[in-house]
Formats: sequence, C-alpha cells, structure tokens
Amino acid sequence: MAFVVIKGGILTTVQDAGRWGYQGRGVPVAGPMDPYAHRLGNALVGNDRHAATLEITLLGPELEFASERVVAITGGQFTVTLDAKPAPSNAAFVAAAGARLRFGPRLQGARAYLAIEGGIDVPRVLGSRSTHVISGLGGFAGRAVRAGDTVPLGPRLAARPSVAVPPDIVLPLPAREATVRILPGPQVDLFAADAVQTLQSAPYVIGPNSDRMGFRLSGPKLNHASGADIVSDATPLGALQVPASGQPILLMADRPTTGGYPKIATVITADLPVAAQLAPGDEILFACCSPHDALAALIAQERALLRLESA
Repeated sequence: MAFVVIKGGILTTVQDAGRWGYQGRGVPVAGPMDPYAHRLGNALVGNDRHAATLEITLLGPELEFASERVVAITGGQFTVTLDAKPAPSNAAFVAAAGARLRFGPRLQGARAYLAIEGGIDVPRVLGSRSTHVISGLGGFAGRAVRAGDTVPLGPRLAARPSVAVPPDIVLPLPAREATVRILPGPQVDLFAADAVQTLQSAPYVIGPNSDRMGFRLSGPKLNHASGADIVSDATPLGALQVPASGQPILLMADRPTTGGYPKIATVITADLPVAAQLAPGDEILFACCSPHDALAALIAQERALLRLESA
C-alpha cells in the first residue's frame, strides 16, 4: 500500500490539515498552502478532511502506484497524464496498480494537491503528518519527496466516492494576478495614518525569495508611525507584517509562531486559497472589506465543502 516517486518535482511535500495546538511551544503549524483545495481533494476521494495529501509546487512529480487507488487532483492546473493519457482535474478517477501519474507543465495557479484514497500514511509527529521543511519535522523524513522514495498509504475505503464535483464548488484560479481582501490590524495603529490606503493603492509583486514561510512583496512603501520593532507576538496565517524597509511580508503556512514586526492587516481566511495559488513574479492587490463580508465569504465556502463531504 504505497506509491513510488519516480521524479520528485521542485517541492512536493506531504501535508495534512496542519500541526495545530503547539504554537505556544514554538512549533509551526505548516499544513497546506491552499487549505480549500486540500480539503476538496480529500472529499472527492472519500477521505476525512484531515487526511494527508501531496502538495505539488510549480513543477510536479512522477509517481507509480503499487496498488489500485481512487485519486483526485485539485488546486493549480497542470498538464497531468495517467499512463500517457490525460487525467482530469477536480474529479475522482482510478489509478490502477502499476499506473504512472505524471505532472507536466503548469497551466494556471502555483500549487496542486493530490489526494489518494486512504490518505498518505507517514507517521504523525505532534499529532500531524504535515511537513515543515525548515525544521525537518513531519511528512516523509521531514523533507520533500524525491526520486526513489516509497511513500506509504492508508487502507482502501469501503465505499467508492462520486467521480465529479459541481463546477461552482471549484474556486477560480488567479491568472498571474489577484485581488485579496484584508481586515486592518492587529497593529494598524503603529503605522502612518495613510498606510492602509497606501497598501491598497497599487499591486505588489511577489519576490523570487518567497516560499511557504511567506511572500516577500515589492510595491508601495508602508511607513511606520514610530519604528518597525515590537515585542514579539503571535503571527496568524495571512498576516501582513512590515519590517523597516516598508515592504510587507505575507505570512503563509510555514510562518514562525511569533514575530517582532508590526502587522498592518490580515488576509481574510476565504481568500487565502487565492493567495496560495500565486507564484514569484505574480502580482497581488489588497482591498479592505468588513468583518461581515469576511465571515460571509468563509461561510459560503464551508457550506459548499460540507455539501460535498456529506454527499
């Protein structure tokens, strides 16, 4: 009950819902960059929402299945073949024993998720199978998978899932640029009075030194009211922290548990999947919204996924 990695891709890691509950001890959460696509893939193959998937970044892997499995590919779009025949996105399909699944050129988005019936069965570390590459924690030996690895799978499921997903459940992918909604805070008072307006005034470019920890952005400078240092405090997913340079950093899945730069705003939870599908060189534009709108957007996504999970 496993698959063999023929080619590893650029950064292909095992991720489940994340290592929650240990931030107070300095342990990062990790987990999927695009939690919506991760959960959608698991729903399509009949897994629990917390099951581990493969997160595939920019350049995907080639895999060979040791036993027949139902699989699904969600999130970013790649040219994917199963035994040299086109494989669908956002639909469950069967990979026979000995079948080879190959990810070719990226078409749109930055990260795809491969969900496999039964989930990826690497050992749990502090309750999670997620890979935190920087610390070498969790996943497959604490690192991205590479050629020659044999990755274990959980047992097959008794019931077969449906083979398709309603189109309205699939989130649209950004085409090299995206607008994401933000809520000001938690330290917006430590910035110049016009800083939030400046943040929304023009797109920021995602820098080449961006990674799963955070996106380093280049664009309009954000001025602090009195220095760029604070007593370190918690760093939520999607926070925009701003060092002395005035260029914000969008904190993502592998963010540290605390940080000493003030945070001017936070990307709303419903728009984190959009941000996660951007790559270095893409543009991101920020737009303030109300807490009511942020909650309504999240509720709409939750209802869509719950309909699929309970089908």
